[in-house]
Amino acid sequence: MKSRAAVLTAFNQPLQLQELEVPALKPGQVLVKLLAAGVCGSDVHMQQGEDPRTPLPLILGHEGIGEVAAVAGEIYSAQGALLREGDRILWNRGIACGRCYYCVVLKEPSLCADRKTYGINLSAGEKPCLNGCYSEYIILRPGTDIFTVDAQADPAVLVSASCSGATVAHGFDLAPPQPGDTVVVQGPGPLGVYAVAFTRRLGAARVVVIGGSEERLSVCASFGAVTLNRRQGSAAERRELILELTGGRGADLVVEAAGYPDALREGLDLVRPGGTYLSLGFAQPVGTIPLDPYLQIVKKNIRLQGVWVSDSSHLYRALQLVLSAPDLFQKMVTHRFSLLQANEALETMAARKALKAVIDRF
Repeated sequence: MKSRAAVLTAFNQPLQLQELEVPALKPGQVLVKLLAAGVCGSDVHMQQGEDPRTPLPLILGHEGIGEVAAVAGEIYSAQGALLREGDRILWNRGIACGRCYYCVVLKEPSLCADRKTYGINLSAGEKPCLNGCYSEYIILRPGTDIFTVDAQADPAVLVSASCSGATVAHGFDLAPPQPGDTVVVQGPGPLGVYAVAFTRRLGAARVVVIGGSEERLSVCASFGAVTLNRRQGSAAERRELILELTGGRGADLVVEAAGYPDALREGLDLVRPGGTYLSLGFAQPVGTIPLDPYLQIVKKNIRLQGVWVSDSSHLYRALQLVLSAPDLFQKMVTHRFSLLQANEALETMAARKALKAVIDRF
């Protein structure tokens, strides 16, 4: 049995469609037939050689949902159900070692130095080779946290919960908005949409999204956000608007979901004294910016919180959020592709034509 896969063999070159052998499963492994693979902005950066974690060759795709095709042994979902063939599942994209200081003492598996991630740092040259989601099949390793999901839900709508949704859930674990807060979100992409959805769920009084795409901003508005198009005004004008909305104080919480250094420069000036700046959009090195630690951080007594990936509890909460409003989250999925169109999907994301692109035909 073979599996077709779109394989990254050289940076800045098209993915190559290859047929890879599906090996016999070893104990603890699960063979999954993919139903949907999210095309993440991070995939574009990896294809372009901008992510230092990227080995070659690599099957891209760290967001996946599929059906169990075979199971080697008794394996249980995170909800406690014995996995069976035909079960629809979503899984945590990362596998932590479970033994290091960060896993055991701090209970922060996202910081594990030995964390392995499907479609990011598990090479297609490393057995069992089917280690990414741009493929007909993927083999999940022992230690993967797996969730069974409602078979009626559209896989393309659920798949982003495993990355963007989980990352935002992690961020709000570290710096949760409080009831009555004014929250500013920088960036109307998938991270920004989830930030709006979680913020509203957690009781913030107002959420303002800053972005440059009217199409993306309109999706954020449908989730309950006030929107500001950054192409139609200056940073100083946006700051004045936020001050007007907050009685001259500034935002209680600013969420960076853009991945651009200039967003951080602007965002720090939007936070009120004693507020929080939450940065979760930087997935690869993008350069530096000058800061004034005294004026922008210390004198304002603000909290500056970074967020790196997520763990299984965050994925579970993001999944429940999507399942609570699937028709609303359907608006995120703007482009669908077949596996044969994987390069087109990456090009569409690179050109920022899609809010969320998904491969859902294999």
